[in-house]
Amino acid sequence: MCCLNSATNINTLEVVAVKILAPVITNSGSAAGGAEVGRIILIHLPIDYLASMPVDAYNESRKTKHPQLLYEAKVYNILRGGAGIANIRWCGIDGENNALVLDLLGPSLEDLFVYCGRKFSLKSVLMLADQMLTRIEYVHAKGYLHRDIKPDNFLMGLGRKATQVYLIDFGLAKRYRDTGSHRHIPYRENKNLTGTARYASCNTHSGVEQSRRDDLESLGYVLLYFLKGSLPWQGLKAPTKKQKYDKIREKKLATPIDVLCKSHPIEFASYFHYCHSLKFDMRPDYGFLKRLFRDLFTCEGYESDNVFDWTILKYQQSSKTNLMDSSLQPVSGMTSTRVSPGDKHHRGYANEHEGSSNLMCPDDHMNFSSGLAHNLIADKSLDKNTISNAHMPSTNITLGAPSKQNFPKTEDLAAAAIDQELDDKAVASNNWMQ
Repeated sequence: MCCLNSATNINTLEVVAVKILAPVITNSGSAAGGAEVGRIILIHLPIDYLASMPVDAYNESRKTKHPQLLYEAKVYNILRGGAGIANIRWCGIDGENNALVLDLLGPSLEDLFVYCGRKFSLKSVLMLADQMLTRIEYVHAKGYLHRDIKPDNFLMGLGRKATQVYLIDFGLAKRYRDTGSHRHIPYRENKNLTGTARYASCNTHSGVEQSRRDDLESLGYVLLYFLKGSLPWQGLKAPTKKQKYDKIREKKLATPIDVLCKSHPIEFASYFHYCHSLKFDMRPDYGFLKRLFRDLFTCEGYESDNVFDWTILKYQQSSKTNLMDSSLQPVSGMTSTRVSPGDKHHRGYANEHEGSSNLMCPDDHMNFSSGLAHNLIADKSLDKNTISNAHMPSTNITLGAPSKQNFPKTEDLAAAAIDQELDDKAVASNNWMQ
């Protein structure tokens, strides 16, 4: 079980993420190996980072036979420098524990998916798909498979990187080709399922050794999950995990691609058909897959503005809060004893989501020749100054009929999102919505 928490550099006040690995908890509620559940662990890092971390159990013991965190740190170092890859600040042994310190990132796509009502617009899905494909392509180019592609393992950045998608959690990553000869790993069968069953490829369910095609198929399921709101094999009940995995496999294999992608653009079915056509050791044509979605983006007339659904939703909620706050202010020349609402920054936001364990954990831009701009902007008659300060309590309000000049522009929404994230940079990612 992995947990990510924040830590602060006591000299610079910089916030980073600290990853720990907790052992499996038994049915009785105790941790395997006698670890104490619910203990507060104070990690003393040799680079002046303080991390007081409430966790379910101890982090990874240095005596473990296969230290996952140290292996993951090795993969991060190999991937270092790539866009959308978090930097390692420190990794090593603290007393009896292994610890990994990473850049602090924003919320996961799973968190944002829940925040947006468990469905993303086609525009947001296509913008995400472009970056997610690029991340996977980069990992593959470095000789590794991720093997656990899921929404929880894609995080948005913070501050100026608020629109950049990051790929994290390389604990299950595996080298698929030899470092020297670049020879591909051999085809094998009867392998146990590695990764998350909901998004696992059909071949992975069937016990076939994973290769590059499987990461891409898993991404396809993630994109459909975002579009549809759920996948047909979710919610299946079974007495044991193995039986549940078997049910998921049966349902997944029995669902034709055309049925799975019904009512969605044909490009998604084409994506799956291409993934299924790949041989075990074949190099995917990542450019072809990105062009599929980029051409669809252009045909839909979307504007490449990096304004995602959650940007708009948060702006709308902030605007609504500001309107409510302004209506409570006394009219000029009059006095009022009415108490103004407290903690205005937290009003109108979704509750904290705890579904993801990844709470912390050159820029990418989609350069399309867009036609008509299909922007998901609500009918808010607020000026640019109001938008760029959407997270601040309102001090005034202009009454009157809406005018075209007062409609927010997409670049204003993007700027508002960046300004918001700059202010929230020192806040844990699961609190960003409050």
